Amino acid sequence: MAAVRVLRSWSQNAGRLICVRYFQTCMNVHVLKPKYVCFFGYPSFKYSHPHQLLKTTADSEEDVVETPAVSHDEHTHQEIKGQKTLATPAVRRLAMENNIKLSEVVGSGKDGRILKEDILNYLEKQTGAILPPSPKAEIVPPPPKPKDRTIPIPISKPPVFIGKDKTEPIKGFHKAMVKTMSAALKIPHFGYCDEVDLTELVKLREELKPIAFARGIKLTFMPFFLKAASLGLLQFPILNASVDENCQNVTYKASHNIGIAMDTEQGLIVPNVKNVQICSIFEIATELNRLQKLGSAGQLSTTDLTGGTFTLSNIGSIGGTYAKAVILPPEVAIGALGSVKALPRFNQEGEVYKAQIMNVSWSADHRIIDGATMSRFSNLWKSYLENPAFMLLDLK
Repeated sequence: MAAVRVLRSWSQNAGRLICVRYFQTCMNVHVLKPKYVCFFGYPSFKYSHPHQLLKTTADSEEDVVETPAVSHDEHTHQEIKGQKTLATPAVRRLAMENNIKLSEVVGSGKDGRILKEDILNYLEKQTGAILPPSPKAEIVPPPPKPKDRTIPIPISKPPVFIGKDKTEPIKGFHKAMVKTMSAALKIPHFGYCDEVDLTELVKLREELKPIAFARGIKLTFMPFFLKAASLGLLQFPILNASVDENCQNVTYKASHNIGIAMDTEQGLIVPNVKNVQICSIFEIATELNRLQKLGSAGQLSTTDLTGGTFTLSNIGSIGGTYAKAVILPPEVAIGALGSVKALPRFNQEGEVYKAQIMNVSWSADHRIIDGATMSRFSNLWKSYLENPAFMLLDLK
C-alpha cells in the first residue's frame, strides 16, 4: 500500500505558470507524456511512453498538469538560495536564450531586480560582445558654410555741406512781438486751469449754423466765448483793466476790446473785436470773419491791432489741451482755449454720457489780481457756456 500526498504550488518560469506536484510513493510510478517531466525536488526524470494517467497501487489521482521539461539548471533561475530572483519575463527570456544563469547576475534594479542592462553587461564580460548602441536621434551635421567672400567696403567721401548761415533783421510783427514779450517778462504771472462741458453749446451751434451760413457768416465757437467773457468782465472789471509801468495806478477799461490771437504767415498777431459788451453774437461772428480774412492776407490795420483790453488765444484750433499763456501788456489777464474733445462724464443721476469737453488755461497779473477773483470769473464764464440760455438773462 502506498499513500500519496499531493501538494500544489505555483512557480513562474519565463512568464508561464507551472503546476508542480510532489509525489512520495513506495510503489511503481507510471510515466506521463513523452519528453515531459514531473518535479520531485530531485533530479528530473524524462519518459518516452505515450500519454497515460499517473497511477499508484492504491488509488487513481486527478488529472495531471503536464509541463515542458525544464532542466535543474534552469530551475535555479527561479530561486537563489530559497529567495525568488526578481526579473521580468523579457529579462528571463533574454537570459535563457543566451544560457545565462540569473543566479550569476547581479541585479542593479530596485531590491536587486535584474534588468536588461545587467544581462547585456554580463554577456559582454563573458563573451566580449559589443553591446548594441541605444537608439539616439540622428545628428544632422550643419550645412556647410559658404566660403568666405570678401565684401568690398564702399569708399564714400564725407558729405560736404555747402549751406551758409543767414542773418536778417527782425522787423514787422516779429519786432513788435519782441518788444511786447520783453515787457511781459516783468509781469508776475499765475495760472488757473479748468474744464468746460460744451455739450449744450455744441447742440446750439449746430442749430444756428445754417442760419448764420444763410447770412454769409461762418459761425464758430469763438463768438460765444467772447460774449461770455464780456458778461463775466462786467462782474469782475479788474480783469479788464491796465496798470502803469511803475504799478502805481490801475485803469478800468469801459470797452471790452477782446483780442484774438491768430497764427498767420507774418507771425503771431492779436487783433481785437471792439466793444464786445454791446455786440450780439451774430455781430461778433461777423467781425471775427472780417479780421480772419484780413489777417490771412496781411492787411490788418493798426486800429485792428491796438486798444485791446482782454485776450483769448484759441490754441485748440491748431491742437493742444493746455497752455501757459503770456499776458500782453498793458493787459492784466489772458485765456488759452484747448481743443474740444468727446469724453465720458457723469450726469447728476450718476449716468455716463458723451460730453464735449474743452480745457481753459488762464494767466493773470498777480500784482493786482488774486487767485480767488480769477476762479470766480472762470466759474461765471464757464456757466454761460455750459448753459447758453443763461446768457439771455444778462444780454443787453
